[in-house]
Amino acid sequence: MDIRELEIFLTVAELLNFGRASQVCNLSPSALTRTIQRLEDQVEQPLFLRDNRRVALSAAGERFRDYARRAVQEWQSFRASAGNGELVAGTLSIYASITAVYSLLPELLETYRGRYPEVQLELRTGAAEEAVALVQSGAVDLAVAPLPDRQLPGVESLPIVTIPLVFIAPRQAGAAAVPTKGGRLDLSRAPLVLPQTGLSRRRLDQWLKEHRITPNITSEVSGNEAIIAMVRLGCGIGIVPELVLEKSPFRDEVSVLDRAPVLAPYVVGLCSTKRNLQRPGVRAFWQLAEERSERTGVGR
Repeated sequence: MDIRELEIFLTVAELLNFGRASQVCNLSPSALTRTIQRLEDQVEQPLFLRDNRRVALSAAGERFRDYARRAVQEWQSFRASAGNGELVAGTLSIYASITAVYSLLPELLETYRGRYPEVQLELRTGAAEEAVALVQSGAVDLAVAPLPDRQLPGVESLPIVTIPLVFIAPRQAGAAAVPTKGGRLDLSRAPLVLPQTGLSRRRLDQWLKEHRITPNITSEVSGNEAIIAMVRLGCGIGIVPELVLEKSPFRDEVSVLDRAPVLAPYVVGLCSTKRNLQRPGVRAFWQLAEERSERTGVGR
């Protein structure tokens, strides 16, 4: 097997669609199928499970995907360093929430693209709470994420911006929807729309535990954008990073509750692994982010 075959396999593993993968790889469907069959012959196991409706990785395919990622990354690192230590090429995969793509990444991506045009950028979006796990698993090179309170083994982090957490309610919410006690939001009675996991959920759970409050949770969702949408519909009180609210199309349909508990803010930044940071393309993006942090004075 060669690097090109591994790259084709990784494309199919990402898209889980042979037709779309053949277009991305600029191959005929039959040529792509033959490539996968050659790989399966060499590993002596099926890499994909296929029927008329869907394509999925087999157990062997999932293990082979990890191997293929490492092999391709190491080859790209070698190419970038061989003969010219300043050459930055290959691919760079970045994971971020939609909010981060709109607000935190444009300047960095534009500068990086201008300096290193030989690098193929791959940008994936999704829920912020999944970002660190994707970096740890090797699925992406870098992620923009709320940085954990404690350093995780093998994970490097770089602060970019500090973002307050705010409580929000529907703009037309009445007294029943926003119960108060002593003029402040009463979280023992307020219906809550909360994230299933993530830093803001841990922040709030800790506050509730310290104040011995059992919350009235009406809905648990994935993603801050979904929380805003549910609050807008009148499902309850939510908690989101202020920046997400500022970028939301529903920002004028919800209100920030001023007399609410004050929770520790987010620190949002880049995270990657020590192994990935040895690659020139990853290290170059990290250095650009460091320059930005120095200009803005962001710290942990």
